[in-house]
Amino acid sequence: MRYIHGIFLLLLLLGMHAFAADWPFFLGPNHTGISPEKGINKTWKTRAPKALWKTPMSDEGYAGPSVVGNMLYIVDHTGDQDIVRALNLTNGKKVWEYKYKDAAGSNYGFTRSTPVLAGGKVYTVSRLGLVLCLDAKSGKRVWSRSLLKDLHGRKPTWDYSMSVLIDGKKVIVVPGAGSGTVAALDAATGKTIWQGGGNDIPGYATPVLATINKVRQYVVFTGKSLIGVDTNSGKLLWRCPWETSNDVNAACPIVSGNHVFITSDYGKGCALVEVVGKTAKIKWQNRSIMSHFSAPIFSNGFIYSTSDPGKLVCMEFATGKVRWEQRGFEKGGVSAADGVLLAFEGNTGNLVMVKMAPDKYTELGRFRPLGGQSWTAPVMANGKLIIRNQKTLACLALK
Repeated sequence: MRYIHGIFLLLLLLGMHAFAADWPFFLGPNHTGISPEKGINKTWKTRAPKALWKTPMSDEGYAGPSVVGNMLYIVDHTGDQDIVRALNLTNGKKVWEYKYKDAAGSNYGFTRSTPVLAGGKVYTVSRLGLVLCLDAKSGKRVWSRSLLKDLHGRKPTWDYSMSVLIDGKKVIVVPGAGSGTVAALDAATGKTIWQGGGNDIPGYATPVLATINKVRQYVVFTGKSLIGVDTNSGKLLWRCPWETSNDVNAACPIVSGNHVFITSDYGKGCALVEVVGKTAKIKWQNRSIMSHFSAPIFSNGFIYSTSDPGKLVCMEFATGKVRWEQRGFEKGGVSAADGVLLAFEGNTGNLVMVKMAPDKYTELGRFRPLGGQSWTAPVMANGKLIIRNQKTLACLALK
């Protein structure tokens, strides 16, 4: 009986561990912005999430957090230094910090990328293009590369903003310009494996790994186009021009089958790109979603996204038809879990819970956890809700 009880307890603990939902990189464990967390608190009208801890931030407000186990990682900034911070998720206390010199002046904030956790390492990208690999436990530097000096890249107008994409033993980055838009680095050493994908200037979006028409590739939103790049060689597979007046393509593409949804602001709008062989063409295009930088959510054939000028929109992926829209969500980030959206009203800092369904806009509750400009998407991981505005990072109870 004691043996059976021990086996039962072990299975229970293993089940609890398997249920733990980390958020190890930008857009979460499945690169979708959707957390696998279940059983979250949905009674915000009567019981708003309780604050567990808060800590000040001085980077002016856009870098996102990542969570693995009981550790939270984020990039802060002070003076002329970026600071990679590792915090205890339970109490917000510092575990370690790693500082390095970066820009002294603000350009819509400082570092905006999300740390990426993989293989016991932390990978970050600075505003000036420093790609850094640190040991996740100690914070010690393993290697670093410059997108400008080492890979001969070209900064976009508002500097680098994308996070790295980890693909097995490769770190995918987007230096941009003549030596190759996209580069693959060795995850263990930082050495260049290949650089290719044409010679577009970089955009601001994080690359996406996808299989389109049975071809494994990186889908990259550059400053001038949407491209597909072969994962093994860096060869440019296809290209679809997409230009805005300021070369700002920042929201992550969404791939489904051989179709890719893209959206930009500055009056450009959104489109569905169809990829057939070496050809990519726009299937439909409209201005119903114009996301400046916030990544849309894709679920069951529908896109959910904030859009300028200040709307939350539900749209059919295949047709571009709007199913519903609601005003008041200026540039706020969106994430999802357990059948609901969590969307920030970017100006006010209100965090709104909305049913993730295409039939109608159904608001389940709202509260104002920090207030002020809140553009970074909320993160849901390991029973916690992590949010930030321009001055504060906070952890709240999710359940």
